[in-house]
Amino acid sequence: MAESKGEFIAVSTGMNLGGQISVIAKDYIQKADVVFALMPHTLAERWLERLNPNVKSLQPFYGIGKYRMQSYEEMIEAMMVEVRRGKKVCGAFYGHAGVFACVPRLTIDKAREEGFRALMEPGISAEACLYADLGIDPGVHGIQGYEASQFLFYNQSLNNAAYAIMWQIGIVGEHTATQFETKPEWVEVFVERLAEWYPVTHEVILYEAAVLPIEVPRTERLQLKDLTLAEMSTKTTLVIPPVRNLELNIDVLERMGLKPEDITHG
Repeated sequence: MAESKGEFIAVSTGMNLGGQISVIAKDYIQKADVVFALMPHTLAERWLERLNPNVKSLQPFYGIGKYRMQSYEEMIEAMMVEVRRGKKVCGAFYGHAGVFACVPRLTIDKAREEGFRALMEPGISAEACLYADLGIDPGVHGIQGYEASQFLFYNQSLNNAAYAIMWQIGIVGEHTATQFETKPEWVEVFVERLAEWYPVTHEVILYEAAVLPIEVPRTERLQLKDLTLAEMSTKTTLVIPPVRNLELNIDVLERMGLKPEDITHG
């Protein structure tokens, strides 16, 4: 199928307003006929308007008690209407447009199905900021990441010799896709689940990346058992440091003709 004139480009603007956007993402915004924005703050939308005066916010599609998938479908259709009109449409999404954001991905799929050019430009995500702000190198101990509710609802396992990152801890257990907060009793169940791998006195970290230049990242350290009392929001991430050291696989080393002292890692 030949591509039609309209196009959809999903760009990532990074976490911190204006400072973490790539040159190519900025160029797509400036050259677009219309920019649809899903930003964490109205100041970010105003900043986008300095690049392109035709910015339309996607935030009004959300609503208290409104099923989120309905909101997402309405966002996708709003952008596709302009694509079908032959316009160069840019969707600007904070963080990385492909990370915990189904609207950019589904809009790209829809546009391609209808014969339009569509692509995504990567950006600096909350995970990238987390590594920098907390001083974590994923190559040292290893990293495993889960959406908190998904981990709670499904039979997942943890390697407690590696870091564990639980995304969207602030809405853990929320299963209706209509609310933007969790409940203490749901957090308590989550803590009980984690207690299968960690002592409840294990120190964990609540992390929130800065989204404005005047902000500082949130890095609150607390014991796992105190998580039920902690203040959390939709942007809060739970970071669980390792509780034990890495263990060498002696059988593998012997097969390779190596000794434990031959192995260095750091």
